[in-house]
Amino acid sequence: MAVAVRGARGGGFTAGLRSFFSYRIFVSAIFSLLFLATFSVLLTSHPPTAHHDSSLPSTGNAYMHTTYLALNSDPLKTRLDLIYKQATDHMILVNAYAAYARKLKLEISKQLKTFDDLAKNLSDLPTKPSYSSLFESKGPLDEDVMRQFEKEVKDRVKITRLLIAESKENYDNQLKIQKLKDTIFAVNELLIKARKNGGLAASIAARSVPKSLHCLAMRLMEERISHPEKYTEGKPDSEFEDPSLYHYAIFSDNVIAVSVVVNSVVKNAEDPSKHVFHVVTNRMMVAAMKVWFKMRPVGGGAHVEVKAVEDFKFLNSSYVPVLKQIESANLQSLYSENRVENATKDVNNMKSTNPNKLSMLNYLRFYLPEMYPKLHKILFLDDDVVVQKDLTRLWKIDLDGKVNGAVETCFGSFHRFARYLNFSHPLIRERFNPKACAWAYGMNIFDLDAWRREKCTQQYNYWQNLNADLTLWRPGTLPPGLVTFYSLTKSLAKSWHVLGLGYNPSISMDEINRAAVIHYNGNMKPWLDIAMNQYKNLWTKHVDSEMEFVQMCNFGL
Repeated sequence: MAVAVRGARGGGFTAGLRSFFSYRIFVSAIFSLLFLATFSVLLTSHPPTAHHDSSLPSTGNAYMHTTYLALNSDPLKTRLDLIYKQATDHMILVNAYAAYARKLKLEISKQLKTFDDLAKNLSDLPTKPSYSSLFESKGPLDEDVMRQFEKEVKDRVKITRLLIAESKENYDNQLKIQKLKDTIFAVNELLIKARKNGGLAASIAARSVPKSLHCLAMRLMEERISHPEKYTEGKPDSEFEDPSLYHYAIFSDNVIAVSVVVNSVVKNAEDPSKHVFHVVTNRMMVAAMKVWFKMRPVGGGAHVEVKAVEDFKFLNSSYVPVLKQIESANLQSLYSENRVENATKDVNNMKSTNPNKLSMLNYLRFYLPEMYPKLHKILFLDDDVVVQKDLTRLWKIDLDGKVNGAVETCFGSFHRFARYLNFSHPLIRERFNPKACAWAYGMNIFDLDAWRREKCTQQYNYWQNLNADLTLWRPGTLPPGLVTFYSLTKSLAKSWHVLGLGYNPSISMDEINRAAVIHYNGNMKPWLDIAMNQYKNLWTKHVDSEMEFVQMCNFGL
């Protein structure tokens, strides 16, 4: 029993030992197979070859392959590639500087030729017969040839760098200059546009009727309707036709402006009782104008006559060319086209598009001898002037037989006849000198006897008829005045009449203080909100601010 037990134990041990050795043999066999499989994969994936054009592996064996290629390549070829790349880079840089110099239009033809020669030498260098073996041979490179090629490339690169270093500052300055020019051009375009917009806005403001003026006219009309008995008209004063007195002609539909002109004349006159004012307005404003001077009589005994254009019966379309043209649909069409064109092109021409230019009030100045047949001399004043001195000396000036006494406005090449008349028209070119000096309306002393003798009104009618299609001059009163009184105008001292207070902010106060008459010609009239503040008080101090309607209408004085 005991023997059997031991035998059983010995057999179990032997069987366990056998199974252990079998397991180790199995594991060893598996590892051996894996090793063989891995080695065979390596051999089949990277067979030993002398070719260098095999594709790079995309797995983790890339490093091994790169190392293998480096060990089998010629180091001189890598050096050759670097030298050739350096030459190519400098060739590109030279071409870039040359192209930029051409774009800036620099006057450096010699330098441009040097750039072109350098670029050509750098590009032609590899094609030299002595260096062709470096780029065509697939075998080992000749080190001596390689050194010679490197030396020649370095010499050319050195010259290139020196030339570029000398030119770089010049090109940088040219770039700054070009950018500055571009900026100046852009700013100038914006300035022109702003001026056009500002001129258009000022022109619109100048044409509009302020609420205060409209209010004043309505208040005066209301007064006339409410109290008709106060404003019955008597016989005209005999002084209105007395040639021994000082007569003024003022044509306007602006009540407050006319009152300022009259007040400023009277305030500075030595003897106001010898001054007579002939005020002519349109039919709509004549009642308001009469009520004003009834309510606020002029001081000092001065005389004021108020009439409407329609009171002068001879002023009809059969005699006055302008009236006929105003009624003409053809002129209205031409005028509208002119207005649109000027509004989009030239700020300075916008004033010729003002609808007031077609008002008959503006053209009454050409009919003064017929309007006042018993007078010998008359002083014409615009409604936008202020008188600062006694004007009676104007009647004593000898006009040398000429008709018109006025202040000339030309200086240098400015304000000559060529600016106002169309000298491309043969009639204008044959009769007038384009360099003749222009003069100003606004304060003009007219010798009516000389006017009648020279038949100036007939001359005006003749030329105005010729300009029915606006081919001789643009709408306005100065061009026909220059034509009518050509060689018939006496130049007065500039201190009599200083212009520009309606557009020029740089007139000196000394010049203004010396002037007998200051003129707010331009868009910035003193009764508008856009008036220049430095000149406005010279006008407002003559406004009758105590008048109740002026206070009610809020003139903002």
